[in-house]
Amino acid sequence: MSESPPEIRRGLITVSIMLATIMQALDTTIANVALPHIQGSLSAAADQITWVLTSYIVAAAIATPLTGWLAGRYGRKTVFLASVAGFTIASALCGLAGSLTEIVLFRLMQGLCGAALVPLSQSVLLDINPPEKVGSAMAIWGAGIMVGPILGPALGGWLTDNFNWRWVFYINLPVGILAFTGVALFIHEHRADNHPRFDLFGFATLSLGVGMLQMMLDRGEQKDWFGSTEIWIETLLAALGFYLFIVHTATAPSITFLNRLLLKDRNFVAGTIFIFFVGVILYATLALLPPMLQELFNYPVTLTGLVTAPRGIGTMAAMIVGGKLIGKVDIRWLLLLGMALTVLALWQMTHFDLQMGMGPVIVSGIFQGIGLGFVFTPLSTITFSTLGRHLRNDGTSIYSLVRNVGSSIGISIVTALLAENTQINHATLAEHIRPDNPLIAALGFPLRSATSAQIAAINARITEQAVMIAYLDDFKMMMVIGILMMPLLLLLRPAKQAEPVAAALD
Repeated sequence: MSESPPEIRRGLITVSIMLATIMQALDTTIANVALPHIQGSLSAAADQITWVLTSYIVAAAIATPLTGWLAGRYGRKTVFLASVAGFTIASALCGLAGSLTEIVLFRLMQGLCGAALVPLSQSVLLDINPPEKVGSAMAIWGAGIMVGPILGPALGGWLTDNFNWRWVFYINLPVGILAFTGVALFIHEHRADNHPRFDLFGFATLSLGVGMLQMMLDRGEQKDWFGSTEIWIETLLAALGFYLFIVHTATAPSITFLNRLLLKDRNFVAGTIFIFFVGVILYATLALLPPMLQELFNYPVTLTGLVTAPRGIGTMAAMIVGGKLIGKVDIRWLLLLGMALTVLALWQMTHFDLQMGMGPVIVSGIFQGIGLGFVFTPLSTITFSTLGRHLRNDGTSIYSLVRNVGSSIGISIVTALLAENTQINHATLAEHIRPDNPLIAALGFPLRSATSAQIAAINARITEQAVMIAYLDDFKMMMVIGILMMPLLLLLRPAKQAEPVAAALD
């Protein structure tokens, strides 16, 4: 695709690949709210049902780095069609699953097939659009990536409440069929003249590192982290995998799985580091808000989705505006504005309290959505602005992998800190439950003669406050991360000033 296709075909290609992208992005979160229903239907234990989520994440993480090589060897269109078809079939099989073993296997298949959809969709959009349209194209792509996980829990809850959990997977069938048809009709094959050699050792060591890291992060809280032998084994294997991969990439005389030309592009390296922390903030927030609203504020699933939906609306609006501003203002100013709004939103979230209404959640959500929208599109644009066309398949797969790893680390950290800080806060608050405390005297009954029901009621209030403070601590930590990210903007350079090391080889 050395030349941009006509505008009509470009639009049809965009619709087709975005259907596939949104389908894959939704499935990262859409099954979360359905887990209790799946557990009951398949008679699974509480510690077993999490494999429905873990299997998908681990499979996608391992397969994502393979995207660049597959596209170069077999052609981007062929890989895209195989991925959409495999993902759609796996979705149908998940809906038909009759046992825990079956659904875990089919979720593994979903993750393996869906891993290529996001990086390939980004690569296609970069290729089919002329330079002046790249900003708008990245806005469309980013909207699908970010809005999918935001709307996933709400859509999953609605489908589960009004139909049953199997429709969480069946919903992919019509979308997959439309996406497959569009890709088959409108995308022309694009294949490299020289097929890259497959670096088996590089792929194996990176897969070991990423897979074990995902397992450690997903199961750490459940297994009491480093008090568990399993977590120690997974951590050591992850460290070994990454160590061998780095040494192999740095010293191997021939082409390695991670193309070393990527590391020579300053914008790509800086942008990839930046997207890691964006993944931490975005997905950690999404992991915290729904349980907070449902458990502490007793919001039903549908209302939770409605209250958090403005975040997605803000994101899409900012992406559209940001896409039009790219090329007219310095992209780094847009990134700074986006980070400032994101930090402002997190600061607002540190002031949440148990007596608040929906307003603070909606307002902070809109600010954060707008902020992340102004970050995501400009960041994608400047990251790939100096990267050669022949490196885009490799670059987009690494970019997606790093974002996903950042998301997993962020979710694991905030979840672990939430549990730990809840216990600490509970113990601290309980120290003040004494007969000489005026607030306790205001309860209307002597503490020494309190009934078991009254003691339980006091403990419930203490726990509620302890959990709320733990959530605020998590929001404060993410606010600090957002502030510390801002100096990274100094590493980025506008495309006209950057040294196009990789682009010069195009």
